[in-house]
Amino acid sequence: MPLGRRDSGIPLHYMTRMKIRTRKFIGIILTVGFMAIYSLVMMAFGGVFILGHGRLFELAFYIIGGLAWLPVEMAIIKWMSKPDLA
Repeated sequence: MPLGRRDSGIPLHYMTRMKIRTRKFIGIILTVGFMAIYSLVMMAFGGVFILGHGRLFELAFYIIGGLAWLPVEMAIIKWMSKPDLA
């Protein structure tokens, strides 16, 4: 049986297997943390660099900023939803 890290004695399949329940817990923590940080960064960025530059510029920022978090969250959800290894 292949070992994980050298001299650890832990079989590799124990190091790579993660239950769906654990993935979902970690995914929720990542989601909440990412959204909190993302929203604060976007608010600060918008307040400093975007406000006062015209309505179209602000509208473009809100559209792009409002959708930019989706690929990250989609990747987290896809990872969370992987089935358990049998």
